[in-house]
Amino acid sequence: MGAKAKKAMKKKLKKATPLSSDKKESADFLPLEGGPGRKLPVQKPLESTATVLYIGRIPHGFFEKEMEGFFGQFGKVKRLRIARNKKTGKSRHFGYVEFESPEVAKIVADSMHNYLLYEHILKVHLIAPEHVHPKLWKGFNYRHTPLNWSELERKQHNKERTLVEHKKLVDRILKRDQARQKRIRAAGIDYECPEIVGSVQPTPKKIKFDED
Repeated sequence: MGAKAKKAMKKKLKKATPLSSDKKESADFLPLEGGPGRKLPVQKPLESTATVLYIGRIPHGFFEKEMEGFFGQFGKVKRLRIARNKKTGKSRHFGYVEFESPEVAKIVADSMHNYLLYEHILKVHLIAPEHVHPKLWKGFNYRHTPLNWSELERKQHNKERTLVEHKKLVDRILKRDQARQKRIRAAGIDYECPEIVGSVQPTPKKIKFDED
């Protein structure tokens, strides 16, 4: 191919290309009416405004005070709550933490998700503001106080009982004692069980008033 043929080929290629070869970036949008192509504006990713985190698989012993001290290393903790059993007060091993800054919440979610803590793998997720339940922080400043079961049992045992309640209590004790004596005799043991003191309670005397 001669020099003239090469020049003619280059001219044909320039006429065939709709865009100038000076532009390095290709067009994303070509108008239907024709004309030069246009680049679409670059959209920046939306910044997350979520400040509430869901914390799952919380190990035993990692309670409110410990969680506040641990997550306080990242930033200011605004509110914190652990889901607990309403009857026993025991942890249900998941909870929620709210930070003042969404940037801190994003860092905590990225760094603490699948983090091994006390042989438990934490599950940490951001909760969008529109998905936060309005009653989520009801009682958020609650700090769990373990129940004193000994004190509760002591009060239950020493409470004042009516005559009917006292009779039922004594009947249950006598019934268990008779069953125990029966097992002792069946085992061939000659043993006389002591009498239960206070099993019989005198009924209150009726006071008769003179009729005028």
